[in-house]
Amino acid sequence: MLKQIILFFSLFLICQAESLAASNRVIPDNPQTFADWLAELKAEALAEGISDKVFETAFAGIDLNPKVIELDRRQPEFTQTFNQYISKRVSPSRIKTGREKIAENRDSLKSVASAIGVQQRFIAGIWGMETNYGGYSGGYNIIRSLTTLAYDMRRSAYFRTQLIRALRILEEGHVTPQDFKGSWAGAMGQGQFMPSSFFAYAYDFDGDGKKDIWNNKSDVFASIGNYLKKHGWQDNRTWGRQVQLPADVDSLWDKVKQTKEVKSCRRALKDHSRRLTLGEWQALGVRTVYGADLPKVKDPDFTASLVMPAGRDGPAFLTYQNFRAILSYNCSNFYALGVSLLSDELK
Repeated sequence: MLKQIILFFSLFLICQAESLAASNRVIPDNPQTFADWLAELKAEALAEGISDKVFETAFAGIDLNPKVIELDRRQPEFTQTFNQYISKRVSPSRIKTGREKIAENRDSLKSVASAIGVQQRFIAGIWGMETNYGGYSGGYNIIRSLTTLAYDMRRSAYFRTQLIRALRILEEGHVTPQDFKGSWAGAMGQGQFMPSSFFAYAYDFDGDGKKDIWNNKSDVFASIGNYLKKHGWQDNRTWGRQVQLPADVDSLWDKVKQTKEVKSCRRALKDHSRRLTLGEWQALGVRTVYGADLPKVKDPDFTASLVMPAGRDGPAFLTYQNFRAILSYNCSNFYALGVSLLSDELK
C-alpha cells in the first residue's frame, strides 16, 4: 500500500511539473494560424521555383519547435571575460585535436588553400571554432527551426527569406532532407553557414555538382576559405600580432582613437583604433610582444588597428585586413581573436 501511495504522488508531481512547463512555454506571437501561414508560404515557394514534391517532402511531419522560440527569446548575456573565452576555445585539447585533424586532411587542405588563396591554418581555425572540427554541427532540423523562427513575429522577414533559400538547397540536391541539420537558428554544416551565406560562398570543390558543407571535407574547407577570400583575405599576410604598448596607454589611445563613426561590424570595430601603418605605430612606441621593432613593410596600404579586448590593463593586438575578414564571419573581437590565436597554434 505504501508503494502505491508513493507511486501515486510521484506521478502527480510529474504531471504538475509537465503542466507548469507547458504553462511557461514560449509560443510564437503570430495572429495567423500556422495552417494558413504554411499555405501562403507554399504558394510563395512554388512561385520561387520550388517543386511541390520538394516542399511536401521538406514539410512532412513538420511542426513548430517551442525550444527554438525559447532559445531565440532568451539568449543569455555574454558575460565571459576575454581570458575566460580564450582559455576555453583555444584550449590544449582543441589545439591537439586541430593538429591531428590537419594531419588527417593534409592533402585536401593543401589543395584547397592553394586553389582558394587562404592559408590552411586559418581554414582549420574557423572549422575548429565553429564545430570543433566537424565534431558537432547541430542536431536541429533546419526546415523546422527556420519555419518556427519565420512564423514567429520577432524576425519573421529575415527567417522567411532564409527558409525559402533552405528549400532551394533541397531543390538543387546539395543535401538530403535527412542530413539537413544544423543549429537551432538555422546555421548549417561544418562551417555553420546560414542559407543566404550558402548561396553566396559555399563551394563545390570536387566538382560533383553538390556543395556539401555537411559531409564533404573538401567542400567544407573550400567554402570556409571562399567566405574569407570574398571578404578581402590576403594570403601573403597573417591576421595581426600581440604587441607591447608604451607606458602611457591613455595618451596613446587619445592619439589613435577613431574620430568617425564605424558603420560596418560596429559591435566589434567600435573598440578599434584608427588604422595606421606599422611605421606609424613604431613611431608611437608600439613594439612586438617581445619588445623588438615592428616589421618594416613598404606597402603604404598595409595598415593595422589597435584593439585591447580586456581593457587598458590587458593584452593589446595590432590587427590587419585579414582580421576584418574573420570578423565578417562573426562580428566579435573575442571570436576573431579566438580564431587568430588558434590558427597560430596550428601552424
